[in-house]
Amino acid sequence: MNADDDFDLIPGLDRTPAPPARRRRAPWWDRLSIYLPLILMGVLALGSYWLLRATPKAPEPEPAKPASGEPDYFMRRFSVRNFDANGQLRAEVQGDEARHHPDDDRVEIDRARVRNFGDNGSTTVATAQRLTTNADNTRFVLEGNAVVIREGGRDAQGQPLPRLEFRGEYLLIETEPQERVSSDQPVELIRDGDRLNAQNMVYNGETGQADFKGRVRVQLLPRPAP
Repeated sequence: MNADDDFDLIPGLDRTPAPPARRRRAPWWDRLSIYLPLILMGVLALGSYWLLRATPKAPEPEPAKPASGEPDYFMRRFSVRNFDANGQLRAEVQGDEARHHPDDDRVEIDRARVRNFGDNGSTTVATAQRLTTNADNTRFVLEGNAVVIREGGRDAQGQPLPRLEFRGEYLLIETEPQERVSSDQPVELIRDGDRLNAQNMVYNGETGQADFKGRVRVQLLPRPAP
């Protein structure tokens, strides 16, 4: 007799073997957590792809456009003055209208009037229907009833300077490399009352010499006998 036989003696004891225990399944959220990182990576990848498709392309660099010849700013009925370090007036420019052209940095002035005060106290006045100056103000073109008057005075050595007046439809004033007044059109030069007309002219302001070409006509005032 063994120990199992002892249990057989107990009335009502069921000796049928118990069924194997069923494994408990994990909740659905636990199973989902296993795949959540993969799902998130997929969502991020799709989002990045959508952003790349939705983002507009950067504009391609455009070639530099040449500066326009049209005026980019205006001044009307203006007066501009220039003073030196000591507060002395050196130049004044007036006009009905000024236009700046960005293509070559020139300035055009309608009905221009320019006054310049030299170191020796002499005054030069220039007027014209139109005045055009370059970027560094070393070249001035006067067109239409152009007049340049340099009042008499004395030079740096104290020598007297005659009054000079230039008249014509076209005058070119240059300050570099040397000061000169020239014209390739008919011009009139008045020097202390003497008149000289020529087809063209070049006047050197440093030497005081004038070179006339073409047909020249001279009218001299009588001088008193010494």
